[in-house]
Amino acid sequence: MKKLKLPQPKRKDADRTPQHHFSAAKLAYMAFLCVTMSLVFCQPAFAATDVWSKAKEIMQDVYTQIVAISTIAAIVTASVALLLMNFSRSGRTVDESRAWLKRICITWAILNGLGFIMAYVTPLFAGGQWAG
Repeated sequence: MKKLKLPQPKRKDADRTPQHHFSAAKLAYMAFLCVTMSLVFCQPAFAATDVWSKAKEIMQDVYTQIVAISTIAAIVTASVALLLMNFSRSGRTVDESRAWLKRICITWAILNGLGFIMAYVTPLFAGGQWAG
């Protein structure tokens, strides 16, 4: 059995695009949204400090977090290296543990030394001149 295709009648307004009708409630809601969003995005700036002091504060906070994390990581890895050094029967493992322990101590000292440099040495060169 074959389906028959019936011709569809052509609409008179087929060449025209349909017009959109907005209700008054939608227009009022859109106006309310525009006013509200403009108030949200136009906040006054309450900058108590300039950009450089804020960047310095952020960098000090990041450095403090890095030092805290690196200290914990250094303690954990150093304890593993010490345990391997003390309880290993292989001379190779003891030598590798000693080398890792030395690397861990040097890296931790460098990270904390950077904080010392930034805290105590940098203010001596403030303004591009030696202030010592």
